Amino acid sequence: MLDREGYRPNVGIILCNAKNEVFWGKRIREHSWQFPQGGIKRGETPEQAMFRELHEEVGLKPEHVRILGRTKDWLRYDVPTQWIKREWRGSYKGQKQIWFLLRLVGRDSDVCLRATSHPEFDAWRWNDYWIPLDAVIEFKRGVYQQALNELVRYIDADRGRAPGRIRRPLEIGN
Repeated sequence: MLDREGYRPNVGIILCNAKNEVFWGKRIREHSWQFPQGGIKRGETPEQAMFRELHEEVGLKPEHVRILGRTKDWLRYDVPTQWIKREWRGSYKGQKQIWFLLRLVGRDSDVCLRATSHPEFDAWRWNDYWIPLDAVIEFKRGVYQQALNELVRYIDADRGRAPGRIRRPLEIGN
């Protein structure tokens, strides 16, 4: 499902633990790491898609997390032509995403990368909040920067429940 401009509606998930570290998943059989994300199906709200993707990719259920915030508007990135399937070229430009910031209220042991028969990740780890900006594939970096910047205020607001304030980096890499 694409919008008129050629963007696929999608959700992105920033999951943080009690130390304000963020979940980072390694794509199956690849050496690339990213936040969980996935498409919004017809008739689904972004929140419904987020909970479905959270379970499919990370194995977590709604009772394992608390929503801290979400982006106000869609964030978009273009996918380079060489990454687009041949049959989609010409109509598909990239993704438009609503990002959610979640707090894990369950345990690390609740994470299950094999919750479905088609896992997305084969490894995961906790990272400092800003690390993904330097580690994500180049064409997603701008959206990651926008999402992390917009959502960090919700961690600060949740500070009474979780230790530590997130320090902004002096300079965010391009």
